[in-house]
Amino acid sequence: MDTFLKFAAELFAVPADTISLDTAYESIPQWDSLAQLRLVAEMEETFGVEIPIDAVPDMKTLRDFYRYIDGEEARVEIPLSAPNLKAPEILGNLRECVESGLVSSSGRFIAEFERKVAAYVRSRDAVAVQSGAAGLHLALRLLGVQPGEAVIAPTLTFIAAVNPITYVGAEPVFMDCDDSLCLDPRKLERFCAEACARTDDGLIHRETGKRIRVILVVHVFGNMADMERIMDTADRYGLKVLEDATEALGSFYEKGRFAGKFAGTIGDAGVYSFNANKIITTGGGGMIVSGDQQLLAEARYLSATAKNDSLYFAHDAVGYNYRMLNIQAAIGVSQIDEIERFIETKRANHQLYRELLGRRAGIEVLPFSEMIRPNYWFYSLAIDGERFGEDRDALMNRLIAEGIQCRPVWKLCHTQKPYLDAPRFAIETAPFYERRILNVPCSTSLTAEDARAVCRAILK
Repeated sequence: MDTFLKFAAELFAVPADTISLDTAYESIPQWDSLAQLRLVAEMEETFGVEIPIDAVPDMKTLRDFYRYIDGEEARVEIPLSAPNLKAPEILGNLRECVESGLVSSSGRFIAEFERKVAAYVRSRDAVAVQSGAAGLHLALRLLGVQPGEAVIAPTLTFIAAVNPITYVGAEPVFMDCDDSLCLDPRKLERFCAEACARTDDGLIHRETGKRIRVILVVHVFGNMADMERIMDTADRYGLKVLEDATEALGSFYEKGRFAGKFAGTIGDAGVYSFNANKIITTGGGGMIVSGDQQLLAEARYLSATAKNDSLYFAHDAVGYNYRMLNIQAAIGVSQIDEIERFIETKRANHQLYRELLGRRAGIEVLPFSEMIRPNYWFYSLAIDGERFGEDRDALMNRLIAEGIQCRPVWKLCHTQKPYLDAPRFAIETAPFYERRILNVPCSTSLTAEDARAVCRAILK
């Protein structure tokens, strides 16, 4: 930590032996300087090197450090989707939590974060929870899904979107995607018309005899499903719609019947995620929104262990320990203020990828729906191995070997071991994309230089 303290002493024009790590952290007003000092201190300790004081001001990123140590040709790590936590107020908020002792499920930041998210997506209210999966679990329960029933769900999604269906004792019926990667609304309509029967008890899946109450719609990678057709189908068959908007906070319709409506606010309930790789993060956490105030009140009650009397610990129902922590929300209240800036960065880099890769045969940067303003959360490439000259997995492994983090789309849920026997309907498009999709770096801190480096690596 010697360089850290030397640099801090220079900043404050005091002898080095009069300053400690604690006083340096508390006193340095410039966030950039603090970030630099921390980076240098950690790198010195980890690698056992001493960085000269005149080199410290240039040490702003890991790339700068590696270039200093190994030269310009050093391997550069470009993460897939890293959190962006540079806002200076985050440390102040965290310090307030620690100094007050309010680091758990009580404290001012939880309610403030709920209000800010609700205001941003134009929802009347919001309930903060421990994760997106926790939010989906609560929402499914509160939308009335019963043990032994079925829930319509997409096969092309992260398995955490589907697992909550089993938490309430129901079973998923898997649907195909369309070219948006979201649930195919045409096949949804066909399924309801051809594979189900309308009865006095509701919509019944003929194959299993199970009642269906809810359609789970996942807005994949920040794109939005065709909500006009999906909502029309839901209305026609008396179904409720739960929007998994865990990847789509900030996406909204610009055209059509739902113009101005954000992902998560069109159906009966919506859920967001604040995992570390999402567009904004609290480290972990989620949020439920709905136009149904009673549903949100019950969600808040159940998420806090269904506690009726906090003094005598009286509980009138089986609840869950699903509340978000104040220390998490302390990060979130700053992050939500940054979201539009983050989206603009993602938009610019997505456009740059399209410009740099668009002329190469066999590779397509998937577009977002023209009906929406997306949040551009993930950048998906569709690789035609024969035309590109390299298949998806070969390209992925080569990029990873060069320090560029990337990943394929998820293994389809209906092919996962827990769901091999689950019913499914006309799944044809999802396997096509499962074989071809590669997601490439898209962090909100991704620079144009980084994006160009990724494209050069892809094309070489």
